[in-house]
Amino acid sequence: MKMFINSRSLLQSLAIISATAFLFSCDGSQNNTEPAVDSLITNPDSGMAKAEAAVPLVQHAEATIANTYPDTAVSGTVKFDATDGGKVKMVLELTVPSKAGKNVAVHIHDHGDCGDSGMASHGHWNPTNAQHGKWGTGSFHLGDIGNVKLDSKGKGSLTMETDLWSLGGTPDKNIIGHAIIVHGGEDDYKSQPAGNAGARIGCGIIQ
Repeated sequence: MKMFINSRSLLQSLAIISATAFLFSCDGSQNNTEPAVDSLITNPDSGMAKAEAAVPLVQHAEATIANTYPDTAVSGTVKFDATDGGKVKMVLELTVPSKAGKNVAVHIHDHGDCGDSGMASHGHWNPTNAQHGKWGTGSFHLGDIGNVKLDSKGKGSLTMETDLWSLGGTPDKNIIGHAIIVHGGEDDYKSQPAGNAGARIGCGIIQ
């Protein structure tokens, strides 16, 4: 009789543990609204390198641009929104009073770092290893936004849409985490590797 009671108690305990584990698993699944991110980490014993992971997509990102040199005022915003058609829409608003009436080049750079007067952002973001050029014609970097015309007060804007960028996703399209650089000169769209656009007078991080 004693053995029967202990067996029944053991079975009841196992049932409670199983039910609790099931409920915990369901609750965790309901709270996790983002898809699981595959880290793509290979077996460390295989000798294969770790692949870069995709990150969850978002609907909006932006960068706030500020001057990199104390004697050159630069300000602006760059807003990015995912469209229903699978593209990213960019709206750039820029003010550089000292460059009134001129063109200034704007590019996406590889590193999200505005230090060292913008030099810490390294070169143009160029995941396709293309030649520098004018956006949409021939060869160009995915970071080759181009020139922005400034008015008599040094204000300018630029709007564009593309399916070559994404807000999240895979590293070959994801623009989040990169720097936006404003140059003091005009991009000639042919000099390699950056269009001879001059000093990096403004910078912001896409986030």
